[in-house]
Amino acid sequence: MRIVTIMSQSTTPAEHADQTNNNTPETADLAFLLRTMHANLSLFDRLQPDQLMAAVKDANRQIARLQALQLHCMAGIRRRRSDPHELACELAIALHVTDTRAGAMIAAAEALAQRLPRTFRLMDQGKFDLYRAMKVTDGTSHLSDRHARMVDYLLEHRLEDKNPTQVRKATAYAATKIDPDGAMNRLAQRKAERRVILQHQSEGISRFSVDNASTDKAAAAYLRVDKIARSLKTGDEKRTLDQLRADVAIDLLLSGKGGVPERTEVYLYVDLKTYLNLNDNPAELAGHGHIPAELARHIATGPDTIVRRVITDPLTGQVIEVGKFRYRPNIDVDEFVRVRDRECRQPGCPRPAQNCLTEPTGTDSAHADSRLSYCLRHRRLKNRADWSYEVMQDGKLIVTTPTGETAESAPPPLHDPQSTPEQPGEERLGA
Repeated sequence: MRIVTIMSQSTTPAEHADQTNNNTPETADLAFLLRTMHANLSLFDRLQPDQLMAAVKDANRQIARLQALQLHCMAGIRRRRSDPHELACELAIALHVTDTRAGAMIAAAEALAQRLPRTFRLMDQGKFDLYRAMKVTDGTSHLSDRHARMVDYLLEHRLEDKNPTQVRKATAYAATKIDPDGAMNRLAQRKAERRVILQHQSEGISRFSVDNASTDKAAAAYLRVDKIARSLKTGDEKRTLDQLRADVAIDLLLSGKGGVPERTEVYLYVDLKTYLNLNDNPAELAGHGHIPAELARHIATGPDTIVRRVITDPLTGQVIEVGKFRYRPNIDVDEFVRVRDRECRQPGCPRPAQNCLTEPTGTDSAHADSRLSYCLRHRRLKNRADWSYEVMQDGKLIVTTPTGETAESAPPPLHDPQSTPEQPGEERLGA
């Protein structure tokens, strides 16, 4: 990248930015901007739009090269590991991403290194970023190694100037052209991978979708939802057609009628004053995160809602009592542990605790402090010899991966802990 600027040998970055309208052209590269940005952020307000655009493009090239370096390292680790799922869990901890994202990056690294060397070379040269490269790895994932390399050869000079959608279409076309007989097999494989996806977003909103559904059935399902939604769009109906379609689809899944939802079970944590409409503190929906108080009250006051009392330690915010039971080993420990943990205790795992198993991590399997909630994937990982899971006295879980990465997990308090010290002789109930 070359940014045309006006700067003498003795100018400071600030003086350089003030002189961009002079007539003596010199150049500054991306490294200069990186050195300058922290000392003088106003430089970016003084550069011309074409200079800023050049910097954006060069930064994108450098990011692509760094992504290629990261994938080379991942491919090197993968060659030394037999279990990709275990490695995904380890990378998720190291990179602070989800297991799914880490697994996708490992699969992309492996495919680029072994089956798509020309596409990988484009990344090495800064001409192709990871997001677009994963369109190629996904589109060739069902091909044999030989056919994948042929697609890689066909696409080598056709990808650099394409956006992700164009890359996906070009890859699909090349894959069908190279392996026409396998097209139906790939279709069957995609159908076999059909699944329902739930993606939690912010403020009590989530995305719910069906992935890899047959096109004919998906189109028929949409037409049914659309027909019902249009029949409800009367003169008094204030909802838009999009809103009606979304409501009808959810109601059909819950009741089969497109109208009345049936009972489901979720864990909702809301403080008493919020429940009584005395404040608007956010509540927490297990597996999703915080939701607005108004939505929490709507859920908590529903006709099929069962309200249970949960008492917390005022100094820590941790759960010490559920319902009528005290925090003692002879209570229903599994129920207590799920209410306390809210989600899988593997660091970063968002799976709700009511869908998890509880399992002892310490020596005292009867005591709630030694039992933690784990989803099926991380329960298997916990029992591997090269992973270390240690529960501290305060209930904090420390996970150490085979390469020495560490991460911590603790049940988040239900409220902000109070800093008031205990009075002498006062005895608290709980851990």
